[in-house]
Amino acid sequence: MKQLLILTFLSFVSITSAQEKTTLTLKDAIKYALDNKADAKKAQLQVENSEYQIQEVRSRALPQISANGNMTYNPILQLNALPGDFFGAPGTTLLAPLGQKWTATGGVSLTQTLFDQSVFTGLKAARTTREFYQINNQLTEEEVIERVANNYYQVYVLRQKLALAETNLKTTTKVRDIVKGQFDNGLAKKIDLDRMNVNLSNINTQRQQTLNAVQLQENALKFYIGMPMDSQIDIPQTEFEITPAAIAEAPNTANRTEYLLLKKQEELLVLQRKATLAAYYPTLSLSANYNYIGQGPEMPLFAKPSNGVYWSDFSSIGMNLRVPIFSGFGTRAKVRQADVQLKTVQEDIKDTQLALDLDYKNAKTQIENSIITVQNQKENMRLADEILKNINNNYLQGLASLTDLLDAENASTEAQNNYTAAILDYKLAEIKLIKSKGELKTLINK
Repeated sequence: MKQLLILTFLSFVSITSAQEKTTLTLKDAIKYALDNKADAKKAQLQVENSEYQIQEVRSRALPQISANGNMTYNPILQLNALPGDFFGAPGTTLLAPLGQKWTATGGVSLTQTLFDQSVFTGLKAARTTREFYQINNQLTEEEVIERVANNYYQVYVLRQKLALAETNLKTTTKVRDIVKGQFDNGLAKKIDLDRMNVNLSNINTQRQQTLNAVQLQENALKFYIGMPMDSQIDIPQTEFEITPAAIAEAPNTANRTEYLLLKKQEELLVLQRKATLAAYYPTLSLSANYNYIGQGPEMPLFAKPSNGVYWSDFSSIGMNLRVPIFSGFGTRAKVRQADVQLKTVQEDIKDTQLALDLDYKNAKTQIENSIITVQNQKENMRLADEILKNINNNYLQGLASLTDLLDAENASTEAQNNYTAAILDYKLAEIKLIKSKGELKTLINK
């Protein structure tokens, strides 16, 4: 009964684990990363934040309205020296208190900018900032796609190596068992059995190392796509068919996101320079206020004239003009700093354009070489496998030595590993070529 319960529990665990395993294509991995990875989310938040920046700058061109109020108590009123002529005492000076013990004021004020060059320039800069963050978001997505694709293919290669190691382990175990049977029957030497055991141990060690590398690389992939570490993933074999990438004429680097981002940065610096120059322009604004004041010997709130408290209103409307005359050459220094920043980004644009052209040339060369290498390694792997089968048959018939068999096994393993590595090099080169053409997002549509 206990054994039955244990078997039932293990079956349940196995079924649950299988249910949690996710088949992850490259397209799925990229979409998952764009939806969950912090880098992509933060770039999207920057785009959202740019809308609020536009609203903030726009608010400077809209009326600014505020309410104000205060309550003042004067325990000791100021005495003012007044001529006695007003009080029927010519030639004398009288000290008389002016004002009331209590004063309360409440009102509303309005300020409207009529002309301010910095506000108008700021609105243009805010809209350009939104476009800058939109391009930056696109660049971030491309960086996420490239990083995910590279790690995705590396997981595949390591899994292929692990599968190869497990196959070699099974094959070598069978050969070792044959040699052991021969040794037990006096048909093989002990040194032959020892060599097979050593070879089997080495293959098992390589398998364990590869298994560890697979786990580490899978963890890295989960991190780059923002997936929980305890998730189980499965990468389908069909994702890695070798289909030569289209190599056409050099793409227009002006369409690359890196280039567009620098051009937008240049546009922002031009607007920043104009905003600095705005300090030379006059500013004009309208101001208006309306207030209500209560004064008396008692707290004015809720008091009436019968209590000696009187309320009255007053208002004002004004135009405010500010004309800058001299700022100690501070504005000129700021304009020159803006000029230097603008020239710096223009140099960056030239250098980036050259670097993007270089990326395409290198990616094109690498993909061409990778295709040749994959074809050569595939043929080499086929020949090595054929040689291994022939020598294995000859060994079983006593026509080949154990040394020949071990050498053929090692050669076959090396050929298969070289072929797998060639596929990885091709896939990484393919990503670089797609990136150099500005088409990384096409990986989502595959």
